[in-house]
Amino acid sequence: MWSIIVQIFPYAIAFTIPLLITALGGLFSERSGIVNIGLEGLMVVGFFTGALVVSELEGFIPGWSIWIGLLAAFIAGALFSLLHAFACINLNANQVISGTAINMIAGALTVYLARNITGSGNIQIVSGLVRRNVPGLSRIPVLGKLFFTQVYPTTWLVLAILIVSWFVLYNTAFGLRLRACGEHPQAADAAGVNVYLMRYFGVMISGAFSGLGGAIILVTYSGEFNGTVSGLGFLALASLIFGQWKPLGVLGATFFFGFASTIANVSQAIPALARIPGILLKSFPYIITLVVLVLFSKSSQAPRAAGEPYDKAKR
Repeated sequence: MWSIIVQIFPYAIAFTIPLLITALGGLFSERSGIVNIGLEGLMVVGFFTGALVVSELEGFIPGWSIWIGLLAAFIAGALFSLLHAFACINLNANQVISGTAINMIAGALTVYLARNITGSGNIQIVSGLVRRNVPGLSRIPVLGKLFFTQVYPTTWLVLAILIVSWFVLYNTAFGLRLRACGEHPQAADAAGVNVYLMRYFGVMISGAFSGLGGAIILVTYSGEFNGTVSGLGFLALASLIFGQWKPLGVLGATFFFGFASTIANVSQAIPALARIPGILLKSFPYIITLVVLVLFSKSSQAPRAAGEPYDKAKR
């Protein structure tokens, strides 16, 4: 059993990281009061942008092309999310419908562009990030093999973003204002907070983080843009609910879903898991998602104003 866990763990972490950064982006959006179910589409935008930039630059600057691609995906996700922000904040559009439109537009647009650029719907990169052991720490008994062996650099990047996000949300004036806009926007406005601007910030952060999550998939375990992130954006939303809209809760929830998805993805490569029917393992993460949402839906404590448009004129 221990050997199976050691085999699976590096894959589970690699799968969890893009899920974590995307759910963290959704956290900022919903804490500001805007529900963003367009995380899936924003991940696809980052996935496409990262693939395009890396594939164009890796022949000239192979060492830096991956990081430039990640930065480009971060920016592209933020810019694309402005469509959702404008519709929901300025036009008071239904946030669920707007998020659904983002998912549909992103998938169709990126595949269309990829086909025009490469002649197919795919964009391949020659090489991605390399897994490395952390010197010294990888020798620690038990923990070293699990957490510090064969780790991608993006793992530490996302964990650093998680720590900074926790600090910003709970220990800065910006975080207080953002959370106030998601709980009592009228009171925040009366205190002099620009609710519209804070909600724009929240949505753009969700877009940037989701775009980064899509690009991380590319440079770690995918290596090719194919027009889909296989429902990871929706798993990120489930993780956000399971994690009770809190950074550390989201960390635990994303690892839970990441581990469940990893079992399904690597089952055929591990003899002990290969005996279990494939259809059961493939559906396992989605069954777990439904069960968790049913169990925790009644006790979930979403931001009170999440999903509700704010009209300053009616204050």
